[in-house]
Amino acid sequence: MVQSNEVLEITTRGQGLYEFTPQLGRFMASSGVDEGLLTVYCRHTSCSLLIQENADPDVQTDLRTFFSRLVPPNMDWVVHTTEGPDDMPAHIKAALTQTSVSIPVINGRPMLGTWQGVYLFEHRDAPHRRQIVFHALGGS
Repeated sequence: MVQSNEVLEITTRGQGLYEFTPQLGRFMASSGVDEGLLTVYCRHTSCSLLIQENADPDVQTDLRTFFSRLVPPNMDWVVHTTEGPDDMPAHIKAALTQTSVSIPVINGRPMLGTWQGVYLFEHRDAPHRRQIVFHALGGS
């Protein structure tokens, strides 16, 4: 059994989707895991992870628009406002998505579909430094 892990830091420029599929591929190429499972984990509560289409940028635009309509920025009923008006909406968006994804690994590669990419979905307005943990487990 082989295990490998790495922490990727992503600097965001505010709300949006930040693809890191190439970094994931490089990690797997150096992990020593040929067959197994890759776990990708986000160490934050106001951003999340998505596996989503990476061919048409309109998909990202529509996702951002959908979430901004679903969870609007100015909800006057929220109690948690200590970290700014965008913080609680960011927590709600993160609660509706996920902070961890699992991807099968075959022949040393994550088995993503042709048009799939892995994204950090930043829900805060201000730039942040986010940490994403990669953990591969399997045989060589």
